Amino acid sequence: MFPTPKPVLVPNTYAYESEPMVKPTGFREYDARWLFQKEINLMGVQALGMGLGTLMHEMGVRPEIVTGHDFRSYSSSIKLALVSGLMAAGVKVHDIGLAMSPMAYFAQFALDVPAVAMVTASHNDNGWTGVKMGVNRPLTFGPDEMTRLKEIVLGAKFDLKGGGAYHFVENFPEVYIKDLTDRPKLKHPIKVIAACGNGTAGAFAPRILEALGAQVIPLDCELDHTFPKYNPNPEDMEMLHAMRDAVLEHKADLALGFDGDGDRCGVVDDAGEEIFADKMGVMLARDLAKLHPGATFVVDVKSTGLFATDPELIKLGVKADYWKTGHSYMKRRVNETGALVGFEKSGHYFFNKPVGRGYDDGLVSAIAVLDMMDRNPGKKLSQLREALPKTWSSPTMSPHCADEAKYGIVAQVVKYYEDLAAKGALVTGQKIRDIVTVNGVRVTCEDGSWGLVRASSNKPELVVVVESPVSEARMREMFAEVDGVLRTHPEVGAYNQTI
Repeated sequence: MFPTPKPVLVPNTYAYESEPMVKPTGFREYDARWLFQKEINLMGVQALGMGLGTLMHEMGVRPEIVTGHDFRSYSSSIKLALVSGLMAAGVKVHDIGLAMSPMAYFAQFALDVPAVAMVTASHNDNGWTGVKMGVNRPLTFGPDEMTRLKEIVLGAKFDLKGGGAYHFVENFPEVYIKDLTDRPKLKHPIKVIAACGNGTAGAFAPRILEALGAQVIPLDCELDHTFPKYNPNPEDMEMLHAMRDAVLEHKADLALGFDGDGDRCGVVDDAGEEIFADKMGVMLARDLAKLHPGATFVVDVKSTGLFATDPELIKLGVKADYWKTGHSYMKRRVNETGALVGFEKSGHYFFNKPVGRGYDDGLVSAIAVLDMMDRNPGKKLSQLREALPKTWSSPTMSPHCADEAKYGIVAQVVKYYEDLAAKGALVTGQKIRDIVTVNGVRVTCEDGSWGLVRASSNKPELVVVVESPVSEARMREMFAEVDGVLRTHPEVGAYNQTI
């Protein structure tokens, strides 16, 4: 028997070293994520591995799994605790070592292994850990699988068959790098800043981009798990501003920035302007729709309205399918609909065949950007950006809100705007044109200005995004409107960044 996990244990005690600790809120909508030592201990990670192995048997999945870990001081020990739990449940583990998340997803195909458990806290601050899991490539777990896994782990309902095995896959990064670079080189010279924020991608991104024929200037590519400059997150303005400064200093054509586990890519153009990932998605959609007219693009609810209103995309017969935010939801939707690409404002892009395999890979996204530039040799990236219809967009803004409270507050905000729409009431002095409630609430006014509120799926936060096709002033009005509603809830705290 293995002990039933406790929600709280005090470090530096006998109990902490003798019992598993797993805080229930770490089981999120599609990831598992905890503060290591405060919300989960190594025995708790063992329990997670036992639970995942038990679930695999329950689902009838061949008991083999790929695992890897990101570059943090504690990730390797967490992975080994997870592995011991998986083996106790009778699973054969294929360990690819230090890796980016997309390398683990790729390994499912390259090694013909059905399941994946990647130890990563993605872009979260140091102290966080987590696991991205899936048993049906290229998909990762959604709410149903996470709910069942939570029941097994917290109830200690393990089926410990034993008979598991461990196999370390030597030099697997070489297989991944060859897969991305075994193709014709770029036809035109291009100077690229490769920004990695001292995260995992620093070991791989510069080499891959150079192999494609780009002139690469590394920015914070030395691995350093203290993240001395800033957290590797290309959605944060601090990293984007560092990328801007490097572009202007080196007169580069663009900067490509990768998050902590390498599944997202952020872009800054030759003028030093950050291109938020949804706008970059519109530019890529324009480029790819010329090669694939009538394509469907899945877009998350945080993203710009241009996917539906851009005259160029309309002319090419493109269909925009707005869907739930979250890499697992988007992956699944792209897979189910056969969409060419899924674009998420956070920078997760899901390229289906013939570009990718349906999972999110920051390097595949970077290559798509470079290929777009190569197909438009007479134009700078800033010119392609300026060719888009003008809109004023906020970055993703996240006010603190406890995991236990955030979903209830979002439900109240959804009801508030649904009631306003039903009464024909005005928002910022205008009628409501449209409300999307597939993931939180996205309320759009008559002039196309919109605001979104949703619960973060992996942190104790809400998520707020606003945009206007009219003016910066209208964008700010939408933010004041949405924030005003949130301020009626005292549980909602300070923002990580605002406009």
